[in-house]
Amino acid sequence: MDFNGSDTIPGPRAEDQLPHTAQAAAKIVIVGGFGVGKTTMVGSVSEITPLTTEETMTQAGIGVDDNFGSASKTATTVAMDFGRISITDQLVLYLFGTPGQQRFWFLWNGLFEGALGAVVLVDTRRLEVSFDVMGRLEERGVPFVVAINSFPDAPRYAIEELRTALDLTPDIPIMECDARRRASSRDVLMTLMRFLHSLAMTGSRA
Repeated sequence: MDFNGSDTIPGPRAEDQLPHTAQAAAKIVIVGGFGVGKTTMVGSVSEITPLTTEETMTQAGIGVDDNFGSASKTATTVAMDFGRISITDQLVLYLFGTPGQQRFWFLWNGLFEGALGAVVLVDTRRLEVSFDVMGRLEERGVPFVVAINSFPDAPRYAIEELRTALDLTPDIPIMECDARRRASSRDVLMTLMRFLHSLAMTGSRA
């Protein structure tokens, strides 16, 4: 019963309802190390109010979580972020942001299940944390693109230098982005969709 004593269960808010033209949906995961901007990206690009599972960081995480470069961060994702974006009138992407701290990485397997592809967010101040992230995607066979999130105090490198440093094959797209900006985050997702389409076309010719 609702608060008015009615047996009617309220449905989703109008702004959260799927477009009536939607015909297909795909699951995309946004992954990366702690504090690289996953929650920010999901929030900036989602057309619905995003679901977040952020909790306040406490002193219990000192010595356990690596928050280098994110000393001002006061909350962290402990399960996932969730958002949605319509790429076309027919295609909808469901976005799942993963927790960044290694002690929560056991949740990744479930989040990777059924994922069509992934965006790996990278902070150039901590390139080394990206290797484990990409390794997990490769183990699960999840195709991915790499997005270099532009932090004001982060060192800047040429894209090809970053490709070499991250040991990326020439076919994997890599680009700069600003996860705070909707247009930039959408461009990353569009790059991922074009990459997935190219893989599908290549596979169909094999």
